[in-house]
Amino acid sequence: MLSSLQSFLTTPLSDRLRSTPGEAETEVVRLFQTVAAHVPAYRSFLQEHNIDSASIQTFADFQTLPLTTKSSYLKRYSLAQLCRNGKLEACDMIAISSGSTGQPSFFPRSLSDEFQIATRFEQIFHDSFQADQKRTLAIVCFALGTWVGGMFTASCCRHVASKGYPITVITPGNQKAEIFRVLEALAPEFEQVVLLGYPPFLKDVIDSGIAQGIPWQNYHIKWVSAGEVFSEAWRSLVGQRIGSTNINYDSASLYGTADAGVLGNETPLSICIRRWLADHPDAARELFGESRLPTLAQYDPLSRFFEVQDGTLLFSGDSGLPLIRYHIADNGGVLTYEQMIEFLAAQGFDPIQELQGDRGVHPLPFVYVFGRSAFTVSYFGANVYPENVSVGLEQSPICDWVTGKFVMQVKEDDDRNSIFSIVVELAPNVSASEEKQQAIAIAILQQLQRLNSEFANYVPQAYQLPQITLKTTGDPEYFPPGVKHRYTRPSNA
Repeated sequence: MLSSLQSFLTTPLSDRLRSTPGEAETEVVRLFQTVAAHVPAYRSFLQEHNIDSASIQTFADFQTLPLTTKSSYLKRYSLAQLCRNGKLEACDMIAISSGSTGQPSFFPRSLSDEFQIATRFEQIFHDSFQADQKRTLAIVCFALGTWVGGMFTASCCRHVASKGYPITVITPGNQKAEIFRVLEALAPEFEQVVLLGYPPFLKDVIDSGIAQGIPWQNYHIKWVSAGEVFSEAWRSLVGQRIGSTNINYDSASLYGTADAGVLGNETPLSICIRRWLADHPDAARELFGESRLPTLAQYDPLSRFFEVQDGTLLFSGDSGLPLIRYHIADNGGVLTYEQMIEFLAAQGFDPIQELQGDRGVHPLPFVYVFGRSAFTVSYFGANVYPENVSVGLEQSPICDWVTGKFVMQVKEDDDRNSIFSIVVELAPNVSASEEKQQAIAIAILQQLQRLNSEFANYVPQAYQLPQITLKTTGDPEYFPPGVKHRYTRPSNA
């Protein structure tokens, strides 16, 4: 613990982000050997697959290891068995994430685990916001409580402050009245203010603040988000409303998971590249293989090591529950720094020249993430699962009106506010009505609030009621006969 603290406090950020060729592959093999030796659950997992840990000596050997998943690994062993040396008590914090049935999953961590993640925050505060030079008020707008976002973010911001950054942290959580009270009382005392929260909630705070006459431009607002893919048009709109003066340096999104904290983060370089790709969809399609624009982040392979299998991401990393080749089920891929720069050069674009400076430019690899759109939608940072919605449609008398098929999607209105849209298939010979729409919306909302604690606590009440659209049986756009049904569609953000 003391050595981790000392290393975090005394190692310059630039040194923490520096690695030599092949070092990451060597380090991930070393991590495997450590986990195999000291984590009882992983030892059992290897024995079940007839794997002798001593036979895994090279990175090529490492790539033959079976994948771990939440169902095949995390749910099969006790929390203690999943921890280092089988000691849950060695972890001093536990976060909770709700699963598809509302049953919680627990993710313990120790203080030393937080330092790796704090480096991601330091990277943003230093490279993007120049918070090493400016008195900064960090306002944590993530939901507080047992969920991972709020408490983890507050801890990491305080760790960065302990390294000598003039950062002061305050935690109103996702309570708008408290956020406004903090802003009006404290923002004038600082050179800049950083809002940290889920994208649609931050926009709601900003829009509500404008309505209340809050002078965002006077506070030199920056923001950090997590949990959702958003468009560059959305970033530009939010930037305009807060008076952003340098769009590549005024915001950053985190790519994270309750399983292992922050895996990667936007940088000025990745934002500059993504904004260019948003304006050049053909190049984006060539690079990513899809017409939609993913989250684009950079990551430290010595902290979180990514692999790609069948278009989905795997990662390995040390944490309260150390994970080896963990299949997170996010669609996406990785690109080396050199691959990205060479691709853009071939397109005639130089992002480093565009940035007009090298602050925030590190030769780190890139990870791009489309998310788990085939299974869930992310709304204000809460994962909404089809199973949550199904229960609402199974209530009487609604079950008599519908077939049980539906399509979830997060949309945006003309002002780019998030809307939770659910298109529902009516049973044969049942006609649509406003009364049915309202009854279905209320039933689904009640079950979401009951089953999904993230939805109930992350999503502001004004945005919780879903927008229901009723379609006739076999609607060709949403419910074509003879085709395997998909319960989600990608966000139109």
